[in-house]
Amino acid sequence: MKVRIGIAFGQWPVKKLEPETIFDLIDKCEALDVDSIWLSDRLVSTRPLLEPITFLSYVAGRLRKMKLGTSTLVLPTRNPVVLAKELATLDFLSRGRLFPAFGLGGDDSTDLQAVGVNRKERAGRADEMIALMRRLWTEDHVSFDGKFYSVKDVTITPRPWQTNGLPIWIGGRSKAAMRRTGRLGDGWLVSSVSPAEVKTGIQAIRGHAAAAGRHVSDDHYGVLIPFFFASSEEKAYALAGESIRPRPDMPANEFAAFGNPEQVRAKIRSYIAAGASKFVMRACGPFDGWREQIELLAHEVIQPLQTPSD
Repeated sequence: MKVRIGIAFGQWPVKKLEPETIFDLIDKCEALDVDSIWLSDRLVSTRPLLEPITFLSYVAGRLRKMKLGTSTLVLPTRNPVVLAKELATLDFLSRGRLFPAFGLGGDDSTDLQAVGVNRKERAGRADEMIALMRRLWTEDHVSFDGKFYSVKDVTITPRPWQTNGLPIWIGGRSKAAMRRTGRLGDGWLVSSVSPAEVKTGIQAIRGHAAAAGRHVSDDHYGVLIPFFFASSEEKAYALAGESIRPRPDMPANEFAAFGNPEQVRAKIRSYIAAGASKFVMRACGPFDGWREQIELLAHEVIQPLQTPSD
């Protein structure tokens, strides 16, 4: 399996966000051979958080090598025909560098309410959207009659650059997300989970896929991991532990990669041993240290662990 390691940007921990500061980080990532750049998605936020499709469309013309991902795009907040068109256009213009991961939105998210979607409908809407978008990316004159979405004789061109449409990765650590990955997804991108949970989740997804007469490729399992380098794990948590999104039923050291370079590499290796091969790393700690943290990740983790490109 080819190990690939990218960088995630979510909420920016600054009151005033400057475009040039963002571009400097993005350019640095590509110069350091980071595999991909990923944007999280939240419509309603008190801290700066860029809309992922708009942002990735802008930087696609700036970048030449890095792939582009969403981690994860909240499906029920969008219209499936508009979204299919946007993603197809972005993949076409970037010559096949787009890898979207989709989710339903967190239980605490106010995004669904903000766009007038009933939370109880989010799973059904997501399933219909995935089915409809797959057809729009591969067929002409699509007609679809679902509970939430209906279209008649719709064709989208240009289609995605990638053959047979875009690969769809499903986000989430719930049992429902695993079932959805097995039934509908091409891959799984999960966050805030231990290596043991990744192993169990992969086994569950394989079972769900087999029951649906499908197969999820062995190298299509990914993990989003918060990271921070310091002289020791204890020092790292003292400096940046507050920027980890907490999980009430599990200590942060079970799913974060904090510490010296060897400790961070060991954490990634534990996920590789569990069956994951794609990693989206989220820098923690003060914003003014992110550039140094990304440089350390590139030299101490990406270069030793990421499989060389063909």
